[in-house]
Formats: sequence, structure tokens, C-alpha cells
Amino acid sequence: MPVDTEVIKQAQAGTWSVHITKKPLPSDWLPKDIQGKKILCLASAGGQQAPVLAAAGADVTVVDISLEQLAKDEFVAKRDGLMLRAIQADMTDLNMLEDNTFDYIVSPISNLYIPDLTRLWTECYRVLVSGGILLASFYNPVLFIFERSELLEKQGLIKPNFILPYSDIESLSNEKYQQKLEQGEAIIFGHTLSQQIGLQMEAGFLLAGFYEDQHPTPRFIIEKYMDTLIATKAIKP
Repeated sequence: MPVDTEVIKQAQAGTWSVHITKKPLPSDWLPKDIQGKKILCLASAGGQQAPVLAAAGADVTVVDISLEQLAKDEFVAKRDGLMLRAIQADMTDLNMLEDNTFDYIVSPISNLYIPDLTRLWTECYRVLVSGGILLASFYNPVLFIFERSELLEKQGLIKPNFILPYSDIESLSNEKYQQKLEQGEAIIFGHTLSQQIGLQMEAGFLLAGFYEDQHPTPRFIIEKYMDTLIATKAIKP
């Protein structure tokens, strides 16, 4: 759902926040004064983060694979007279962006739609300036190990069934996988913490912040007992 004009007006007046989980970003992760800062909203189109950051004075580029989601950013920008650059592209291939360009990358939960995170983190590292910051969020991988069964849910039971890293392609039965394809559902990949955080470090980043959060609309029993979202702040030295 794109933000409304009132949210944009408030951002232009200096009152704004963006989220990569349920909580607003910590104040020391993204300062309130972002005037002129170059920010890449990566795989985060939808008429929310990018327009708010643009209204707050940032030089914003949004990259997303979905033209439908990009159209929402462009709609808000046109409606409220904002400047932002919208590009349709895979989050792992940012060849249209130059090295050492951005001060910040904002990448909310989205990398469960790609099978390999290595190129994602190396591309993020490449396009950030020295001292640039990557703000990313993703699911705790524990969420992917359980059998998804309405019967088990009704009984209040949790049944570990899948080995990490998870992949719809390899983990689901052929019948369930084909059913997802026929219904037009996205293919999901559940990455390990080594892939989510360790590969950021291997790309050259230094971990500078970490927190966990609740899902805004919990669906699984495990979410009654633990936070299942993780956010990281990483710096390019």
C-alpha cells in the first residue's frame, strides 16, 4: 500500500521514519538529516520507503524486479512532486549502477526470493562508497524448518521437517512444488545465518548493528515464542 500525501508532507517537514521490520529503524542506523544522501532502495519498491526518503531530501534510486511495485513508487512520486529513479532489475545484478555511488542501501525482507546471496552482498558492497551502510532484514532461518500443516497448527504442534538451507525446489514434494507453480506463487529460499550474515562479512562488510523483531502479521506457532525477523547494519570500510 503506497503512503498517502500526508506522510509525504510530514517527511518534507522533517518528521519521518522507514521500516525494514515492524519497528522503525534505530536513529543511529539512518540519521534524520539525509539531505542529499544517495540511497539505494534495493528490492523494496511499493510506494513506501523510497518516496518517504525522497521527500526527506535524499537522492533515491529504487531497484526492484517487479514493474507493478515500481509503478507504486512512480505513482507517489508523480502525485507529490518527488524526484526518484526507478529501475527494473534483479537485486543480484546491479551492473547499471556505478561503483562507489551510494551512502546507504535499504534492503527490507526480500532475499528469500533468490537462491544465492553471494552476488547480492558483493554487489551491495561494490555500489556503496567507503563508509557506506547496508541496512538489511530477513527471516530467522528457523522459520523454514517446520512442516506447514493446517492440521498441526490446529493441534498446536510444530514438526521440524526441512533441512537448511531451505528451497521450495528441493525441499517440497514434486506435487506441492508444481501446485505452487500452477497457483503463480513465488518460489522461496530459506538461507542460513552464515549466508545472511557471514557472507556479508566475506564480501568485506563490518557488522555494526543487529536486532530481532516480531513479524507484523504472525502466521506460525513458532512466532508466539520468538521473534522471527532479523535486521543488520553493516558498514563498508
